[in-house]
Amino acid sequence: MTTLPIGAVLLTVEEAAERLRIGRTTMYALVSSGAVESVKVGRLRRVPVEAVDAYVTVLRMTTRNPISAAA
Repeated sequence: MTTLPIGAVLLTVEEAAERLRIGRTTMYALVSSGAVESVKVGRLRRVPVEAVDAYVTVLRMTTRNPISAAA
């Protein structure tokens, strides 16, 4: 496990996967599908730190149990 630099604004796809604790292949699929925002910097693909947080927020909203929300 690598330590992310403090104040990092952009992450490699591998760093984003590590932060989410998912596999590299899964992270590349999320980026390719547009589920996780990414940007190109020259020839490099990077994931904004905020995009990782936004993805988790969407996951939390879409996977809420409707029974517990009604209670």
